[in-house]
Amino acid sequence: MDFRLQKAAVSALADTAADALIVIVAGDKLDPALDARIASIVTEAVDAGDFAFKAGRTLYLHRPAGVKAARLVVAAAGGESAKAFRKALAAALGVLKDLGARHVALAATWSLGDAHAEAAVTAASEARYIYRHTKPSAPKEGALAKLTVLCADADAKAVRKGLERGEAVAAGVTLARELANRPGNHCTPSYLAEQARALGKKHGLKIEVLDRKDVEKIGMGSFLAVAQGSHEPLKFIVAQYRGAAKDVAPVVLVGKGITFDSGGISIKPSAEMDEMKFDMGGAASVIGTLRAIGELKPRLNLVCLIPACENLPSGTATKPGDVVTSLSGQTIEILNTDAEGRLILCDALTYAERFKPAMVVDVATLTGACVVALGHHHSGLFTADDAMATQFQQAAQEALDPCWRMPLDEEYDEALKSNFADMGNVGPRGGGAITAAMFLRRYTGKYRWAHLDIAGTAWKGGAAKGATGRPVGLLTHFVLAQAA
Repeated sequence: MDFRLQKAAVSALADTAADALIVIVAGDKLDPALDARIASIVTEAVDAGDFAFKAGRTLYLHRPAGVKAARLVVAAAGGESAKAFRKALAAALGVLKDLGARHVALAATWSLGDAHAEAAVTAASEARYIYRHTKPSAPKEGALAKLTVLCADADAKAVRKGLERGEAVAAGVTLARELANRPGNHCTPSYLAEQARALGKKHGLKIEVLDRKDVEKIGMGSFLAVAQGSHEPLKFIVAQYRGAAKDVAPVVLVGKGITFDSGGISIKPSAEMDEMKFDMGGAASVIGTLRAIGELKPRLNLVCLIPACENLPSGTATKPGDVVTSLSGQTIEILNTDAEGRLILCDALTYAERFKPAMVVDVATLTGACVVALGHHHSGLFTADDAMATQFQQAAQEALDPCWRMPLDEEYDEALKSNFADMGNVGPRGGGAITAAMFLRRYTGKYRWAHLDIAGTAWKGGAAKGATGRPVGLLTHFVLAQAA
């Protein structure tokens, strides 16, 4: 999709040449500077009860008198924030979805910044996305092929910056969605490795893929325990972006790559088990973030680690009560084989030590308990590092990709005690997302660390079933902040 910037005065929007013109308005009345021809149309619609200055309301006209664009959509945002702007734009694009507008011009009645421009790109990309890899009968993509953001001359520099960042984030989100939406028999650990290699070739990244023999040699006993029930080969993907000097400590992202999770011997209920193809959402978001960073080329070093395998029951699968030795040397009593994500992540977190990282962030669809706690709006953020927490919260605001900080009090660690190993892999049901984070924390003592539980945000169920691509936006903004 083509994204452009065009300098235009809000007083002359009706002269814009495009298949459709979207005008976002804020507040409870029109800006006096708004083009009189458009203002007259809106005022008449308000008087007739066809439009109101309430967030979510839209007005559509075909070939309105005095407007050069063939279609006009006016959308009420309620406020001038990037979040309000994005919601209003999504509503407006919904109106145009099944129409023939290829080139859409977008304007707001207030000054736009880089956050608005980024929101415009990501909203348009999301509206245009259709999964079709295994569905030949999927509807064709809509006509929308070009979005031009109209802005004042004074706003042009910021808008251009936002468009550039937005295109990179949108590309990363789309890649993450494509990976996660593919069925488990298509998106295997080997497929993830292939995608990482393709990304490396395109952006000049260093890509290394370790197989079972490599992992056995290193001593990743916990990772191997999860993979041993499946015939599908495990892969440990190591991707490196180098945008700074070699002696600059890298940011390390670790993504959970369970390409299908049956629960293993502790098998899940059959209802909605098909959605467990999304259990590699952490890996997908890390690969998506790597793509975004590869596009933007910031001055920093980034390492992405992805332990990828399936979790299946078989005669060779790990059993409840088995004890394994992790890469760190700590032993783990596997009380529940469905708590497998932490078992592959802990070895990856130990492996991260060899890069002498500035900080490490792991991303995982880890616990249903996090969904119970936070629902599907906020990702769960766990860290004992206040500075990292503040940076994540700032990145969440900028990316419109919210997260919520959860506790890591030492008292929760008591739940992981085992009579037969250094720790159990689960605690009681209550506070399950926290005890999972406490388990991971035991492997992160040599660097700054944060954990994102995205079980409630990586995909949607029901009629809207599909991957969201979150938290690519959040991660990209967080990583970019390290370069700043």
